[in-house]
Amino acid sequence: MAEANWYVVHTYSGYENKVKMDIEKTIENRKLHDQILEVSVPMQDVVELKNGVRKTVAKKMFPGYVLINMVMNDETWYVVRNTRGVTGFVGPGSKPVPLSAEEIAGLAGGESPVVVDFEVGDSVTVTSGVWEGTAGVIASINEGKQSVTIHVDMFGRETPVELGFDEIKKL
Repeated sequence: MAEANWYVVHTYSGYENKVKMDIEKTIENRKLHDQILEVSVPMQDVVELKNGVRKTVAKKMFPGYVLINMVMNDETWYVVRNTRGVTGFVGPGSKPVPLSAEEIAGLAGGESPVVVDFEVGDSVTVTSGVWEGTAGVIASINEGKQSVTIHVDMFGRETPVELGFDEIKKL
């Protein structure tokens, strides 16, 4: 029997979960458990920081795509390709290309990214620490360190101050 590989299927945006459910239902109805092993919509936890409040939200890693671990043959290709919402397999022409072991390992993911609701030039106020209550303007954002540099008025001069994402709040 042929070896199962991971393939990427392109879907209409927003239809990923519907496509996953429809393919799983077809697997059940046609008894294809031994040929289509897993259907996945990869999710990633993202930390959102809005108005100083941290919230962890699950978001799709690849909007518009579904991953399928399957044995590629005419029947499985037909089932997946003719599922409502599927626009096709990822690959040149009509030939699906399986993901490599390195690409699959890369999907394991690492640290959750932080999404903030402020940008350079926004006015913010400091919510904690030595500078609490001080207002300033964001000069730069360092996502790696999860910090911002703001300019505060001290002794009549603009002074740069580095603060963490959770230490400021947008005005």
